Amino acid sequence: MDFNKLKLLFYTLKYLRFKQIYFRGYYLFRNKFFKKEYKKQLSKNIKVIKWQDSFLYTDSYIKNNSFKFLNLEHNFISEIDWNYNAYGKLWTYNLNYFDFLNQKTISSEDGLFLIHDYIQNEANLKDGKEPYPISLRGINWVKFLSKYSISDSEINKNLYNHYQTLLNNLEYHLLGNHLLENGFSLFFGAYYFKDVKFYAKAIHILKAELEEQILNDGAHFELSPMYHQILLHRLLDCISLIKLNFWKEDGMALFLKEKALKMLSWLESVTFSGGNIPMVNDSAFGIAPTSNQLVKYANELGLNWSSSILSDSGYRKFKNDDYELFVDVGNVGPTYQPGHVHSDTFNFELYVAGKPIIVDTGTSTYEKNALRQKERETAAHNTVVVDSQDQTQVWGGFRVAKRAKVNLLEEDEGFVKAQHDGYKKLGLFHSRKFVSKASHLTIEDSFNKASQLKKIAFFHLHPSINSVKIKGNKVFLIHQNIQISFENFSSIELIPFDYATGFNQREKSQKISVTFQKKLKTEIYL
Repeated sequence: MDFNKLKLLFYTLKYLRFKQIYFRGYYLFRNKFFKKEYKKQLSKNIKVIKWQDSFLYTDSYIKNNSFKFLNLEHNFISEIDWNYNAYGKLWTYNLNYFDFLNQKTISSEDGLFLIHDYIQNEANLKDGKEPYPISLRGINWVKFLSKYSISDSEINKNLYNHYQTLLNNLEYHLLGNHLLENGFSLFFGAYYFKDVKFYAKAIHILKAELEEQILNDGAHFELSPMYHQILLHRLLDCISLIKLNFWKEDGMALFLKEKALKMLSWLESVTFSGGNIPMVNDSAFGIAPTSNQLVKYANELGLNWSSSILSDSGYRKFKNDDYELFVDVGNVGPTYQPGHVHSDTFNFELYVAGKPIIVDTGTSTYEKNALRQKERETAAHNTVVVDSQDQTQVWGGFRVAKRAKVNLLEEDEGFVKAQHDGYKKLGLFHSRKFVSKASHLTIEDSFNKASQLKKIAFFHLHPSINSVKIKGNKVFLIHQNIQISFENFSSIELIPFDYATGFNQREKSQKISVTFQKKLKTEIYL
């Protein structure tokens, strides 16, 4: 192993918590030499609980053993291979989540057939026995069985033993959203089986993790709006579960509502008027429930919330009658679980009249390949690249080594200025200031000293912008009637890039590439 790879590993591992390292080693040793299969017989019939859907998933089961996940469809001609991995691990995970039990078009008979087919293949399951898919599948099975008032002893036995597996393999080695999903699922399992052991562990996880993972301004601390939506959906489901089924009176409902209100406030603050969320960090279209769906769900649950003031998430939103500007002036977070982080400090997205103009490249894959790396690197975002370097060292699909640290310098109504040290090894510190006024946006980039190193500011245009003209120091987006002017630049050019419209879906577009030396002033007139 070369020295640079050792350094990369060192700066990746140094941020991990002792708990993560301990449990990774513990699970590896225990499951290799003392792996246990859970085959407990249930001593009593399960009394069906109540469930009703607020909204349903889009169709992913397309009859006759055909499934479509992540925009990739596959037909199992003879029998379903629950370990099918030709489309990558995330597709296999989705097959094992069983979200399709709660989709728009599925009958109870089809759902039962799929569950029993899965149980018959129990001995051969691989990815499906990992704690994360167990967590999501458990919730989906409980919802489906409860909605249709189905009490099936074989299904209940299998579900209970999968929960036993989860209880003994909680994702302490990962923490973050994975452990939180474990807690949400155990909460559902506890209500379904009236199991006090599941319940005790669930509330222990949920109280500790929600306290840590939901920031003061309401953001989920992994700073992905998509994961924020996913986890808020799960939180609302738990509130609904309590509301529909009287079991415990311990203040848990109030605690969950308080966290949901904060998350709803943040989500409303960052969602663009057209309904899109910013595609920052690992975010993609078509994966999570929409903000509108979540707001409707929360209203049905009787929740009322006020507007959030964006703060410790590091995100800011400027909105007026002419445009909406979302900017990132925050640090990588959380330090010990940055798997969904991109190297995108000072990135921004601009929407005009509810339509995307300057956009993040987005996420189209979780496979550990060159495309995943490219979508996480600095050049894939609306910020400045120096000497072809990344501000933050993203690598290995979900790993992060050295990270840019942000210092917030000035902030008031209509502007924010910050500096980051992601290029300190080059002797440079990058400052960026956003000034928001009616019909006019200014972005000022500067470095602490002159340098011959090549600096490029990127502005990624949405694919709908198909008529762009460069004239002197100005770029004209002709059909949108938008003018962008630059001062102190060396060159301006248009470069093609692939815009992620969803997982495994990309559309050709172009980005403005502006080369400069020490300072660059960008003015956008709308």
